[in-house]
Amino acid sequence: MLDKTDSQANIAELMAEIGRRAKAAARPLAIAGPEKKNAALEAMASAIDAGRQSILEANRTDVEAAVAGGMATSFVDRLKLDDARIDGIIGGIRAIAALKDPVGDVIAAWDRPNGLKIERVRTPLGVIGVIYESRPNVTADAGALCLKSGNAVILRGGSDSLYSSRAIHACLVQGLEQAGLPADAIQMVPVSDRAAVGELLTGLGGTVDVIVPRGGKSLVARVQSDARVPVFAHLEGLCHIYVDASADPEMARAIVVNAKMRRTGICGSAETLLIDRALDRDVAASLLAGLAEAGCEVRGDADVCSLLPGATPASEEDWRTEYLDAIISARFVDGIEGAIDHIGIYSSSHTEAVIAEDPSVVDRFFTEVDSAILLHNASTQFADGGEFGMGAEIGIATGKMHARGPVGVEQLTSFKYRVHGTGQIRP
Repeated sequence: MLDKTDSQANIAELMAEIGRRAKAAARPLAIAGPEKKNAALEAMASAIDAGRQSILEANRTDVEAAVAGGMATSFVDRLKLDDARIDGIIGGIRAIAALKDPVGDVIAAWDRPNGLKIERVRTPLGVIGVIYESRPNVTADAGALCLKSGNAVILRGGSDSLYSSRAIHACLVQGLEQAGLPADAIQMVPVSDRAAVGELLTGLGGTVDVIVPRGGKSLVARVQSDARVPVFAHLEGLCHIYVDASADPEMARAIVVNAKMRRTGICGSAETLLIDRALDRDVAASLLAGLAEAGCEVRGDADVCSLLPGATPASEEDWRTEYLDAIISARFVDGIEGAIDHIGIYSSSHTEAVIAEDPSVVDRFFTEVDSAILLHNASTQFADGGEFGMGAEIGIATGKMHARGPVGVEQLTSFKYRVHGTGQIRP
């Protein structure tokens, strides 16, 4: 039996080999034409459709283990697949195939006085490591997005979704092979040992170019702390929705309930409701009642508690909490100024929404709130690459370098300069 040291050495060797194979696969993938990449994506979608029953059976094993382990309802919801969600995965892959290929796209071009012609051109990043937890659909999203953008990818899914992710990954590999692309272009770490994550975060001897974590706060915090390569990440989705006095009452109620309750376990779910103190009290009461009637627990300030029987007082910690559950914190603020001040203190810079008909309010919100995604008169649940027309996303990046907001195919590229001359020499 191997001791701990032997086991760690074996994992280090395994991960180093995965990195080498990914690096080798990245070059032919980077120069593959759009027709070949799209053929692989279509083959992947068809393989997932044909393998639907085996994927559902694998997922059933994961879900049963999660339920038996006492996992939260929101966690199980993120983990669970059904026919509709598999249809969504297939549709997402095909939507990615339909996107314009970003590789080789000329972002900008200009001429210099000396006759040099300069172009800035999109290129793949190289090898991307994606670390995620309970959502098996990320296996397909990440694999497809990286393929379309010409990148090799190393997938490290959570142990809770291991069987589901493996079943989906097998379909992705089948698609690569049918199109004549290297199977190593999309690899899945075959072990659940957390030491594999630690190895991946080192960059595997320079073979990994960027890490994308997609999961809970503790996972993302570890990645951001320990990674030795660049990271595209968001720590949490502490999303706010502000209802201004100028808001349309019926629209506001519908949006607020949807923003919180459509799916409570996603990062775009609203966690804090801010209400303009000048809003009609009956309208405010209707907003809060709409949440309560939808099954949402409301934790609020004194004014909120006075308007909604059953609301409980909010603590300071509530304003800093990403619930990922049917709970929302709510408070009254002094107009757009108060909303901007609150968001500036508590936001995680993910997504915020303003419900208002006054254009000056909307203009201030869009100008002064510095989050990756800002919405006007729309639910925060639209914070999603698929809804942005990107086909899918690997995650929402809240940093300010390179990628911000939904990370789709364009965000998974870098660029290089091409300079055309006619014999110029520098004096």
